[in-house]
Amino acid sequence: MMELKKFAINAIKTVAPGTLLREALEQILKAKTGALIVIGDLDKIKPLMNGGFPLDIDFTPNKLYELSKMDGAIILSKDCKKILFANVILLPDSNIPSQETGARHATAERVARQTGQLVISVSQRKDTITLYQNDWKYRLRDVEEILAKSTQALQTLERYRNIFDNLQQRLNTLELENQVTISEVLFYLHRIGMLIAIGKEVETYLLELGNEGRLIELQLETLLAGVYEEGLLVVKDYAKKDDYESIYENLINNFKGDFQTFSIVAGENLGYSKEDINLNITIIPRGYRLLSRLSFIPANVMDNIIKHFGNLPKILESSLEDLDSIEGIGEVRAKRIKEGLLRLQKSVIL
Repeated sequence: MMELKKFAINAIKTVAPGTLLREALEQILKAKTGALIVIGDLDKIKPLMNGGFPLDIDFTPNKLYELSKMDGAIILSKDCKKILFANVILLPDSNIPSQETGARHATAERVARQTGQLVISVSQRKDTITLYQNDWKYRLRDVEEILAKSTQALQTLERYRNIFDNLQQRLNTLELENQVTISEVLFYLHRIGMLIAIGKEVETYLLELGNEGRLIELQLETLLAGVYEEGLLVVKDYAKKDDYESIYENLINNFKGDFQTFSIVAGENLGYSKEDINLNITIIPRGYRLLSRLSFIPANVMDNIIKHFGNLPKILESSLEDLDSIEGIGEVRAKRIKEGLLRLQKSVIL
């Protein structure tokens, strides 16, 4: 699913279930009266307005519903708190292209393109609500339809989360045994990308569900807990360049579902050649991912440890004296770190 732009996200939020505007739109849809509603900057809309009458009254769902029974468009303020005009004839530039066949929808599309404002068209015959803004068009779907799609996506997400948890444990083992290959890391990152991509799809559904999506939102938060952060730690462990956040953002924002394509792009982003990927070379983690399992280590101290030792195998081999010599650790914390690392190693053996 294509990622929505900010204005599109705001538009969907404006008409989400639970909002007063959505209540009014549902009334109009049920009554089959149809409506054309423009929301936004009056200075940009006025040049296209002809006739109608000014109101400047507080918005309520019933007022909007009653006004929709009249011909012409209704103009609302940016925040949807005021009904500014009703019974307005809109005259957008007829040279602006439109794919719509109905007069109301064609007008809505042209006004949205010409002004950049949000225009809502409620179809009298098709029982649909369509949003237009700039060149963007979006038909609102029935809540039950979206709930079904989001439930299906969550089920897929749960399966991928189970795979992710198993892969996480496998990578723990490989790192502690110093047997990590580039393909293991790329496959793990690919699964993280899949989880985040499905999560974005569910977030789009949540926008449209409004207050109907609270339970789904809780489930989504549970299934994605720690996933994004884990991906960044993997990049910090294995990227050859130190621009970790930029590398990670690039991987996530340009994620491809096909693993073969992803592995080449991700591998190159991490600083590895196609030959390295094809040969499936062994690579050594710096230690960020496993050290993060020891929650008592502050981020700056973790950086100091990794800067001092260079990689995870050397950290695992370090003595209490070695750890104690690092800035910010001290004897007590050094002992806790050593014990924590031993617990991690034992958990892998078990």
